[in-house]
Amino acid sequence: TSPQLLAEMQKGAKPTTSQVNVGQFQETFKQFAKEGKDLLYVAFSSVLSGTYQSAVMARDLVLEDYPEAVIEIVDPKAAGIGEGYLVMRAVAARDAGRSLAEAKEEIMDLAPKLRTYFLVDDLYHLMRGGRLSKSAAIMGSLASIKPILWIDAEGKLVPISKVRGRKKAVRELLELIKADIGESTALVSYTNDLEGAEALKQEMLALEGIDEVLVMPLGPAISQVLIMPLGPVIAAHVGPNSLIGFVIGKENRK
Repeated sequence: TSPQLLAEMQKGAKPTTSQVNVGQFQETFKQFAKEGKDLLYVAFSSVLSGTYQSAVMARDLVLEDYPEAVIEIVDPKAAGIGEGYLVMRAVAARDAGRSLAEAKEEIMDLAPKLRTYFLVDDLYHLMRGGRLSKSAAIMGSLASIKPILWIDAEGKLVPISKVRGRKKAVRELLELIKADIGESTALVSYTNDLEGAEALKQEMLALEGIDEVLVMPLGPAISQVLIMPLGPVIAAHVGPNSLIGFVIGKENRK
């Protein structure tokens, strides 16, 4: 679990991750094809992992044996909570009786507007996993600097701001979120800092344009701030004491 992993990381453990391989994707896709079920897969950003490419290769292999199968793969140029939100929207569309093509169109329209901001305690973990350059990691580790990163239009994780001290960094995170709010749904994710996540949620609820309505499942008209812990794979790269704020913007990412 993420808490177990993060506890080991705080003791000095250096976990590594591995992408889903072609064979694993092929096995899953083939099962859907055999059962005649259409499939929509929302991938991890192709810039941050080879998972998307593995999925495309597996789809091509399955289509050789099942040419009538419907296997749609989306590269949202997103990760973690942003990717998860797109899955929620696709599920809501499915449950509302909309077609797979309509669900795909909706999330492809939303994906460029995703705003996912990461406040991490230590850039070393991102550098170690190859998601950030060594020079950027060193700059972020100096003099209690707390770096904020985001996923840009290309799907890359890049530093966007450097702030001295965590309290100021949280305020800067809120300013970045406030700058472009296109929908009233917001999400917060975290690694072993639930208290910080709850505080960030309350701060986000105070922003104009974000409301809370405790209704599930998620749908286009539902407004709320959800809090979700990061899973162990992403947690292995961002490390302990990370906070992630997410909104849908009005404009596409640049």
